[in-house]
Amino acid sequence: MLVVPAAVSAQAPAPSGAPPAAAPAPTPIPFPEALQRAAADLFSKADLAGDRIALVIDPLIDGVSGAQSASTRSMQQTLAEIVSKSYPRFQLQPFTTESLAREPVVLVGTFTAVNNAGDAKGARDAYRICLTLADMKSKRVVSKGVARARPEGVDVTPTTYYRDTPMWTKDPATEAYIKVCQGTRLGEPIDPVYLERLNAAALINDGILEYEARRYREALAFYRTARSLPGGDQHRVRVGAYLAASKLGRGEDAVDAFGDLVDSGLTSNQLMVKLLFQPGTTQFIANPQITEPYPMWLSQIATRARQKGACIEIVGHTSRTGTQHLNERLSVLRAQYVMELLQAGAPDSRNRMIATGKGFNENLIGTGKDDASDALDRRVEFKVIGC
Repeated sequence: MLVVPAAVSAQAPAPSGAPPAAAPAPTPIPFPEALQRAAADLFSKADLAGDRIALVIDPLIDGVSGAQSASTRSMQQTLAEIVSKSYPRFQLQPFTTESLAREPVVLVGTFTAVNNAGDAKGARDAYRICLTLADMKSKRVVSKGVARARPEGVDVTPTTYYRDTPMWTKDPATEAYIKVCQGTRLGEPIDPVYLERLNAAALINDGILEYEARRYREALAFYRTARSLPGGDQHRVRVGAYLAASKLGRGEDAVDAFGDLVDSGLTSNQLMVKLLFQPGTTQFIANPQITEPYPMWLSQIATRARQKGACIEIVGHTSRTGTQHLNERLSVLRAQYVMELLQAGAPDSRNRMIATGKGFNENLIGTGKDDASDALDRRVEFKVIGC
């Protein structure tokens, strides 16, 4: 009889110092089932005392861009229905400053396109759902729910406000929201930046809803009130002021509001503008409603950069359609085209600008749909560099 020593048996542990085996990739499931699973974990495991718990939903967002989409809006509606049907001890309240004053539990959630195998450069073939309950009384995270969803049937087209937004930046308020959901463990304190800006966020949400209902004066009033609050000086407020002024036909106010956006972006070195091109070309799309403000945008960028004495690197980006080499070349050509437009209006800035391109290497959305859902991937970035 042959006896196999334990040290070399099939069940022997890996040699000391060997890297641990990689965890298997999660198995994505259909989107409705994934949301149900995340919600069940979230509400059934919540460590909260009491039979009646006030619940407020801070609107769910994309976990990279911070935008709301058709999917995040439908997720919010579904979550409200799940609470009403299956978890009646949670009493859903509107996301308002009045509700927040009563220190409710706040639900935050992100919906993020990911590569399911964890390859940062791979195609984004799944969506990660992250839901978190943040207790305003204890100022701690009290429950979490996560799941992976298949991409079929998912509509990540931005809602009207986010579709119309002319530029994108890493806003501290949005980053704090994402941190609460994705970067804070169960029982840990809620990020103080999120808490500081929560009341302003409720008013900003009111402004976004008014804008999307085409009540632009009311929207502008909410943005102005939000900006006067602690933590209210946010990117979404500046964007809202510009969009509302534009819709109201207040040309000078719109120029000033866009200039405010440019100044903020140049100061933080986060000035990313949505300039939409015809597929595969260096020409802007043939839609005057979209391109009409482009000359004003470029004029403000050139003027404000000159006033700051800033040198600018203009960086082109493309969505994930076509080969890498083709997209890298196209992104450079688009950046060159934008630089020429800037220089035409400011000839004295010729030696203060360079053009480069990143192709699709720095996609924010990464779905490669080449439509409104991934417009941010086709942005043009303006970086302040040394002269």
